Amino acid sequence: MKRRDFIQLIPPITTGLLLPENLQFYSFFNSINRKDFGNDFVWGAACAAYQVEGAWNLDGKGLSIWDTFTHKKGTIYKNQNGDIACDFYNRYAEDIALLKYLGIPNFRFSISWSRILPNGVGTINQRGIDFYHRVIDTCLENNITPWITLYHWDLPQVLEDKGGWTNREIINWFSEFVSICTKSYGDKVKNWMVLNEPMAFTGVGYFLGIHAPGKKGISNFLPAVHHAAMCQAEGARVIRTNIADAQIGTTFSCSHIDPKKAKERHYKAAQNSDALINRLFIEPALGLGYPTDTIPLLKRIEKYMQSGDEQKLKYDFDFIGIQNYTREVVKHWILNPILWSKQIPASKRKVELTEMGWEVYPEGIYYLLKKFAAYKNIPPLYVTENGAAFEDVVDDEYVHDSKRTKFIESYLRQVLNAKKEGVDVRGYFYWSFTDNFEWAEGYRTRFGLVHVDYASQKRIVKDSGFWFKKFLEG
Repeated sequence: MKRRDFIQLIPPITTGLLLPENLQFYSFFNSINRKDFGNDFVWGAACAAYQVEGAWNLDGKGLSIWDTFTHKKGTIYKNQNGDIACDFYNRYAEDIALLKYLGIPNFRFSISWSRILPNGVGTINQRGIDFYHRVIDTCLENNITPWITLYHWDLPQVLEDKGGWTNREIINWFSEFVSICTKSYGDKVKNWMVLNEPMAFTGVGYFLGIHAPGKKGISNFLPAVHHAAMCQAEGARVIRTNIADAQIGTTFSCSHIDPKKAKERHYKAAQNSDALINRLFIEPALGLGYPTDTIPLLKRIEKYMQSGDEQKLKYDFDFIGIQNYTREVVKHWILNPILWSKQIPASKRKVELTEMGWEVYPEGIYYLLKKFAAYKNIPPLYVTENGAAFEDVVDDEYVHDSKRTKFIESYLRQVLNAKKEGVDVRGYFYWSFTDNFEWAEGYRTRFGLVHVDYASQKRIVKDSGFWFKKFLEG
């Protein structure tokens, strides 16, 4: 089949694409089938506002912490930033048409807080409100269901100037933002996620300082954790107040943790790491409190708690999002008196790696789904992010990314294994739909099903995107 025959099948807005002339390569990977997951299983792809939108200072948008952070020399790979990114702000219709062409029926995206509220609170930017109406309406017109993430790391800078997540007032600030969004879009959007990976944005942004806003230390980390956990529940309550029939969830970054060797001290190190990475936010939401039994240092968080907080941390979510990319192997390490553990880099373990330096370990997502499913009163689970960055080479305007295709297939197999064993997992969102700005990595690493030439903004569907299309066709 010739390229021109494919072009006739694509919506006019995407006619710049070059597509594979031979689909025989699909047969190698089609060892699992969409039908294996059931007719009601949700399939989608995901992105985040700062990583794709660009238009960082247009149409009334205020500064976010990532605008500020990336404009500081030395914080990001090659001093890159998301000022333009994938230009989704201007090209959303093209990208949504691509979603439709690839048969991806659900689209997860986030709302930029500073685009809606340039000052964090107070005056609403109507042009920001209108933009997301256009995105949502375009999704619905193309029979694509929108799933909105309310906070995907881009806090307004004016609120960070007041302490950001370390300031308890953020519970009120965030509630106002959530209320505006849900009142604006609640008649059209029924699927909502409160926070994206709170362990990541508090740990990397408020303890290690390598993500925005660049703060460091336990004195920043602990209040940020507590206030994020409070917002996680309070945000959900606001959604329920404004949208009675909403499906409300939140998402967690998770990694399966293994000890270096079968020795007690290494097992203890793995348990400590697991408590921090995998338990810190889910357990308060389930009414179990923070995992202070495993990490005594977390008892210091009580300094930031007020009367009634323990109950307010709890919320009966409609679903939980699990986000997994790799696993970690740890050993006992006396120089880390918080966890008494240290990660052993995957690069030193002679395992298959992605461009992020992460181990390809499909079994990890199976173990995590089983782990979360074992909690009492856990709601249904969705895989709200899973994907891989590999080196993509444009060859005659094609991208043959067999490693990524194999990655998706192998991880889906493990999701299916968990589902067959009784785990109530109801959906899978690939990260990410297009290549994008990958935080501290800048544009060096590419996760997308769709390749983006950042200079020209040309989109090319990768072989993995075509595999996903064929898979979704059953």
